[in-house]
Amino acid sequence: MHKIHFLRFFFLFIFTSAIAQVQNEIAPPYNIKTVTFVQNNQNVIPIFELGSGFQFQFDDLFGNEANYYYEIVHCDYNWNPTNIPKNEYLQGFDNQRIQNYSNSINCLQIYSHYNLSIPNQFTQQLRISGNYILKILNEDRETVFSRKFMLYEDITTVPLQIKRARNVSKIEQMQNLDFSIKSSTITFQNPLKNINVRLIQNGNFNTEIKNIKPQYTIGNDLIYKYDTETQFWAGNEFLYFENKNIRVAANNIARIDSSTDIYNCLLYTNNARANFPYTLYQDVNGNFVVNNSNATNNETEADYAWVYFSLSAPTFRLNKDIYICGMFNNNNLSPEYKMDYNEKKGIYEKAVLIKQGFTNFKYVIADNKGNIDNENAIDGNFYQTENDYTILVYYKENTGRYDRIIGKGNANSLNIIN
Repeated sequence: MHKIHFLRFFFLFIFTSAIAQVQNEIAPPYNIKTVTFVQNNQNVIPIFELGSGFQFQFDDLFGNEANYYYEIVHCDYNWNPTNIPKNEYLQGFDNQRIQNYSNSINCLQIYSHYNLSIPNQFTQQLRISGNYILKILNEDRETVFSRKFMLYEDITTVPLQIKRARNVSKIEQMQNLDFSIKSSTITFQNPLKNINVRLIQNGNFNTEIKNIKPQYTIGNDLIYKYDTETQFWAGNEFLYFENKNIRVAANNIARIDSSTDIYNCLLYTNNARANFPYTLYQDVNGNFVVNNSNATNNETEADYAWVYFSLSAPTFRLNKDIYICGMFNNNNLSPEYKMDYNEKKGIYEKAVLIKQGFTNFKYVIADNKGNIDNENAIDGNFYQTENDYTILVYYKENTGRYDRIIGKGNANSLNIIN
């Protein structure tokens, strides 16, 4: 009897330990802003070729030059930490203090800007491909926030076409990904078990499609031509505002208020666009650019402003919430970005502190569990919408110890076909 109870406890412990290991991103606290991966001086989706360098940057609005440390954790396809010893995936050390930081200059909002380069003098190299979690720690080695990034090997090709949905009921609203995986250097072992993919739209991991197996194979080529499994809601073009000159109301800013400690940018009220015809205009697919037109160093001379968003969506159902999302906040569905309904005005409102420059954003519907409702999007779904798509190919050999990322495919829906 005691043995049975012991075994139950043992397996329960193993099960709960495995569940607890999943590495979800930890959203930054209120004082941490403008968290981004940078490569070639541009904000990028954190998918890098193995061996290439990048920077991880963020601002601390307390501006007190606090000490921050970093830790890098290698994960499997499902974001569980692998059993690979750290010295096998990392040459050098992590758990080091971020030494490159500087304070803001000529800004109403003080902040300290941190810039972590990978590789650096302590972390000389990340040796293997796969999923990684970058954790930022405080002096007590507690995780303040974390972000995902991926390293891939360029040893497969991923031909990719964007097509309209095959089912007639959604042909005007969805985009379908037809692709294959080809390699002249790898003979795939048991691809139905060992190959996995991750499909990403505009760098948004919240809406990714995963756990899709090859539909069939032709020789060593893996073919994916599904009708519904690889479809994305097309959405609409991102909205934007630009305040690179923080004192001037321009580019979707209705008014500037300078009567408070920092500038307030009041945007024009947006109307829900689901019932309007699709209109093409250029965006950067959710990205943002920090820019102060009167500065030489945007990292420390660009100021922060309260940006006041307002949305008129009279037909929206009130049993779900509306969030303001984009790469500027890592598409974070936290209370800081949840809009409030103004009964008197009959519109949704929210003020968000954002670093000046050019910012893409969109309104997202989600329930209280964070489940996003793309089908009933505030701004609708139109197959003509220009979206960037990325496919990552994961491979774990029969005797492999971790999920390698062996290839990446990219395509844009401007080239959509029927």
